[in-house]
Amino acid sequence: MADEDFEGRIDLDAIIASKFKGKKLPGFVVRFFKRFVHQDWMNSVLVRGYKGADFCDDTLSLMDIKIEVEGLENVPRDGTLYTFASNHPLGGVDGLALCSLITRQFGPMKMLVNDFLLFIRPIEPLCVPINKVGGQARNLPQLIDDAFRSGDQLLMFPAGVCSRKIDGKVQDLPWTKTFIKKSVETGRPVVPVHFVGQNSPRFYRADWFFRKFLKIKFNIPMLFLPDEFYRAQHKTFKIILGKPVPPSAFDGSRTAARWADWMREQAYKL
Repeated sequence: MADEDFEGRIDLDAIIASKFKGKKLPGFVVRFFKRFVHQDWMNSVLVRGYKGADFCDDTLSLMDIKIEVEGLENVPRDGTLYTFASNHPLGGVDGLALCSLITRQFGPMKMLVNDFLLFIRPIEPLCVPINKVGGQARNLPQLIDDAFRSGDQLLMFPAGVCSRKIDGKVQDLPWTKTFIKKSVETGRPVVPVHFVGQNSPRFYRADWFFRKFLKIKFNIPMLFLPDEFYRAQHKTFKIILGKPVPPSAFDGSRTAARWADWMREQAYKL
């Protein structure tokens, strides 16, 4: 089902030309970046013509990725609109797998996302971009509110970025409180999700070097995610769903931020 003119194709030559106007990078540098992001392989995936959940299913099959699911019986499939709150260990495959699972089991969904997944153009129909910078940031509160008030299931990675190695353990950064506040406002039960998996040791070494050692705030490890995506081929991952927490449970006994911490703990206990 190939579409050679599919606009989602990665073209590093064009990207480099736009970012380095008037300058010409050495050919070996360009070739290195093409190999590092696996441009030809990525394009062979992106131009197959699938979009949305169909793209997720096709890509997981093409990459020979197996997904085991536990706890499906914990979440009633009775038309209830949920907020699925998940850890984000991989930054790519976890998003595709969860989009596929939620769509097939619970109906139309949207994923609020601001990382590498935004660059996978075929899943744009499933995404609500929540970048905190640039012109789109002005509309961010309204975009989030519209998503929560829609008739779609919602998937959030409350950490905002994929997991890092913290205190010797691969885990999310602290979860933000937005999913708690908006789920309470719109009456959505929150389903804790634990996606079991991790990236390569090189990813965590790069994160330590750039974020901790050099103290660079820009999310440089995100540049390694295309390679991590490629490395996920032929692997098996597990998704564990917990029992939905009703919005009434998030009462005034804790702040929204503390409830977010609590939900993060529940996800990791699964």
